[in-house]
Amino acid sequence: MLVIGIAGGTGSGKTTVVKKIIERLPEGDVEVLAQDAYYRDNSDIPLEERQKINFDHPDAIEFELLAEHIRQLRKGSTVKQPIYSYLTCTRAEETIPVSPKKVVIVEGILCLAPKELRDLMNIRIFVDCEADLRLSRVIQRDIIERGRNVAQVLERYEKTVRPSHLQFIEPTKRYADIIVPQGGQNTVAIDIITQFIEKHLNDNA
Repeated sequence: MLVIGIAGGTGSGKTTVVKKIIERLPEGDVEVLAQDAYYRDNSDIPLEERQKINFDHPDAIEFELLAEHIRQLRKGSTVKQPIYSYLTCTRAEETIPVSPKKVVIVEGILCLAPKELRDLMNIRIFVDCEADLRLSRVIQRDIIERGRNVAQVLERYEKTVRPSHLQFIEPTKRYADIIVPQGGQNTVAIDIITQFIEKHLNDNA
C-alpha cells in the first residue's frame, strides 16, 4: 500500500489536486482519508462555545485515530471513518466504511504536522498558494458550506486562520518531498505525482 500525504493551507487547492490525481489513476485503486473527518467530537460543550473552536490548531484533530486507521488499512482491515459536521461541530453517529486500496491519500491542512502520521507516509506533498487567493476561496466556501457571512469569515481569518497557518501549517512545508505551487492549476506537478504513483502500482502489480 502506498500512503500519500497532501497538506497545505486552507483554500490552497488540496482537494482539487487530490481530485485530479484520482482522475488519472485506475478506478478502484485509490482511497482518500480526509483529515476533516477526524476533528474531535465537541458534543459535550455548548454550541456557542463549539463555534469558537480553532479548526486550524493541531489540538482540534484526533490524529491518533487517523494514524491508527492507516495502520489498520495497511494490515488489510476495513476502518470506520468518522463523519464530522462543521455546522454542529460534532461527529455523527454514522461512519463511512473505508477498505484497503493500493493507494491511500491522506488529505488535510495539518496532515504533515504529527511525526506519527508522517512516518506512515511514503510520499509527502505540500500544496502552496498565495494568501489572497486562499482567502477568497475560504470566503466562498465558508458562506456556501458552513453558513457564515463575510464579516464572520474575515473575523475568523484574522483571529485564527492566518495566525494558525503561520504557526502550524506553513512550517510543515519543510517535511514535504514535493511542493506544488498554484494548487490544482499546476498540471506539471500533478502529472509527475501521478506518474510516480503509476510506477509504484506497476512495480507492485
